Amino acid sequence: VEKVAETIFIPFSVGGGISSVAQMRAVLLAGAEKVSLNSAAVQNPDLISEGAAAFGSQAVVLGIDTRKTEVSSSIPSGYEIVIRGGRTPTGLDALAWAQKAEALGAGEICLNAMDADGTKDGYELTITSMVAEAVSIPVIASGGAGEPKHLYEVLTEGKASAALVASIVHFNEYT
Repeated sequence: VEKVAETIFIPFSVGGGISSVAQMRAVLLAGAEKVSLNSAAVQNPDLISEGAAAFGSQAVVLGIDTRKTEVSSSIPSGYEIVIRGGRTPTGLDALAWAQKAEALGAGEICLNAMDADGTKDGYELTITSMVAEAVSIPVIASGGAGEPKHLYEVLTEGKASAALVASIVHFNEYT
């Protein structure tokens, strides 16, 4: 993180394995502007409020990995939270989790629709718009970008505040 902060001069967020306020502090002191919590926050939701109290909500991004599933009484949105890189279903409803995270102090949500991730067929507009309409914090769409029109779609129909791209720039398909 320190080497990245010395090299680039734009705000950046760091996530992956952060499971304590002490780890958040270390990442922020190393030069990150924000920390991203995902699996650890699902397992310990208080981590969101503790991080927000210590560093401000603007520094706490909640990463949400979700998969489409059957609509049920426990998952009324039809989208379930998954953790550990999408390998472990939780039984939590994605929409309810997004709202709870906002109430706990998350300042942004990075919403990764695992079903669309890596497909390059476009973002999952249904869950993106559902979450964006249900919370008042910014929602960053992730998973599915294949061409510039997908960005337009997720920012308009999907109502996302921002969109994350990966493979289409990593492999020089677009600059």
